[in-house]
Amino acid sequence: MGGLRATIETVGERRLKPVVDRQRPGLWKVALALISLALSLLLWINGLLESLDRPSVGNDLVIRQLELAALAAPQVSPSLHDLLIGENPEAALLEEIERQSRPENDLLRALLQLNGPEPSRARPLLETLRDGGDPATAALAARLLAEPGSTDPGRPQPELPGSDPLLRRLSCLALGGSGSSCALPREERQAFFQLIGVTLLPSLAALGGVLLIGREIWLRWRGLVPEPPPLLGPPLGVIDVILLVAGGFVLLGEVATPLLITPLISGALHGLAIESPLADGLSVLLLYLGLMAAPLTILALMLGGQRPEGGWLQYRWRPVGSALRKGLKGLLIVLPLVSLASWLQQLVWSDPGGSNPLLELVLRSTSPLALFCFAFTAIVLAPLFEETIFRGVLLPVLVRQLGAGWGVVVSSAVFALAHLSLSELAPLFVLGLALGWLRLASGRLSASIWLHALWNGLTFSNLVLLGS
Repeated sequence: MGGLRATIETVGERRLKPVVDRQRPGLWKVALALISLALSLLLWINGLLESLDRPSVGNDLVIRQLELAALAAPQVSPSLHDLLIGENPEAALLEEIERQSRPENDLLRALLQLNGPEPSRARPLLETLRDGGDPATAALAARLLAEPGSTDPGRPQPELPGSDPLLRRLSCLALGGSGSSCALPREERQAFFQLIGVTLLPSLAALGGVLLIGREIWLRWRGLVPEPPPLLGPPLGVIDVILLVAGGFVLLGEVATPLLITPLISGALHGLAIESPLADGLSVLLLYLGLMAAPLTILALMLGGQRPEGGWLQYRWRPVGSALRKGLKGLLIVLPLVSLASWLQQLVWSDPGGSNPLLELVLRSTSPLALFCFAFTAIVLAPLFEETIFRGVLLPVLVRQLGAGWGVVVSSAVFALAHLSLSELAPLFVLGLALGWLRLASGRLSASIWLHALWNGLTFSNLVLLGS
């Protein structure tokens, strides 16, 4: 962090344009800000502690990726085995399922054991599924117990719960089918391309990011980096920012707004006969719009009056191409850094709690309309809103008070804490550092918005690929 902070200091030193002098805040305003800050800290601490008890989507992602590897194995050439699926993907999947020991994976666990080197291990689990599973699972378990390793080709295959192709193939093999008769070429090819999307492409992008980091270090060492543009910040003080973030974002946006509008949203969806999963997508979208309303209204009132050319927040959307290129470059640079932060956190703390509940909704959703609502919230609304608050307002004020390096560090810490997830704290902090550095280096808030949108889009696409 020291090297990155020094770099940020270099690009950000003495670059904040003067702002309009503001009157000293009144005692009532200071008191309100301090009360808001204290309440917000209590809420954030409580939210972080509660995240320890939330289920982690990370466990689901590991199993989904191993399932893809096992399903795609027949389509992977031997030269790519080690790179894409490992030596024995079914054994790796069984090991992970046994480690997590979740009841919903019992059928898959039993089928993997039947097709493994010790099929007798599956018998106790199959007996449990036969006696206590749903009708389709119980029927399959009973047949597997009655006819282990043999099947009548003319007898119809049992109905399986759901349409999971891996379960279909494994059950066919367990009943004595041959590899060719149990093959599912279309599903296996689809799994192969999904596996490419969630493993190989991000790895290549991270490698490109490492090269870009090396290039940036070399350019700075040679003094070839151009002088960054001045940073224009809103004419706000620390008390104003505390009121905006603690009072507007946390107390009004995250606490009061859901209490007020959740019953209205539920009533409207019920009245329109809209049910899950679309109701989940619309609820997330409408709740986020409601969360945005209070802090953005407060910000508009704070910035009311004459504004400089280009606005106080330096969005600078045009030219769009250059802002998008800066965002894409930032994405490539931050990928290996966030991966490193996640790996280090895993070494220090192997079970830091659950993740954002939205990730679980996206992973399990099968409705295109619900996925569109989730995508619009995560890829459009969240980057616009969060970058406006954290890099458009908070960062310039902190840079003016603390200097560029500490301004980026503190704003990144607030950004990470605001997501209320201990398991994502370190990766989000590193992402915040990259977003703040890009804001200072480019002089454009739009570049940070693009980076944030691309990051969320990459996360979203991985969830969809693993969940489909």
